[in-house]
Amino acid sequence: MKERKRRSALLSGVLGCICFGSGDWLMMYGDPAFSGKLKWLTAGTAAIPQWRYMLAMVLAFPGIIFYGASLFTLQDHITDDRKKKIYHYLNAFGLTPWIALHLIYVVILSLFAWLNNNGYAADALVICESLFDGFSWLIPLCEAFMLPVFIYWFYLQITGNTLYKKGMAFTNVLFIFAALKGISMLMPESGFKLAFTNGLMSESMIIWFLLMYNAISTKI
Repeated sequence: MKERKRRSALLSGVLGCICFGSGDWLMMYGDPAFSGKLKWLTAGTAAIPQWRYMLAMVLAFPGIIFYGASLFTLQDHITDDRKKKIYHYLNAFGLTPWIALHLIYVVILSLFAWLNNNGYAADALVICESLFDGFSWLIPLCEAFMLPVFIYWFYLQITGNTLYKKGMAFTNVLFIFAALKGISMLMPESGFKLAFTNGLMSESMIIWFLLMYNAISTKI
């Protein structure tokens, strides 16, 4: 029963990442041609209808619920009670910026598309680049909150403080992200590359959850 709960929680994380990742693709897939300093303010994103941006934002809410539930359940995979509490709080702090970061990109992209399609195309780039400049500090701050829990999880696995073998530490989502980032850099410029790159964290998390699901299922 306990193992079934653990497997279900990991699949919940996959579902949450699919929600987030779908939003990432909805808000970015399109013609990659751009003329400003932000590669994601493209001809394609300028033409995206508003319903796609709204849906991308709506999907973030079930996404964070499923994703968060899975990450919190992972604390039951930690064998040391004190380390379990540390993971719990790092995870709580790490989940905080996910929707905030998603929101700032959705708002800027939505505004960019609206301006381009309502007679303000000449000013759209300047306005949206200026808006991003005003909130660019949010990105490193969010990363400072988001990354420690994954670094700590690597530490827990490599030191044998989880249900997994120590070697599973090298399937950490940060390693997967780095590998997918390297792959994306080899891709030709396209709408696919733009959306794939935007959804890298969600895509990395899906692979990570599935690897851990397999490990639990096969008693690794």
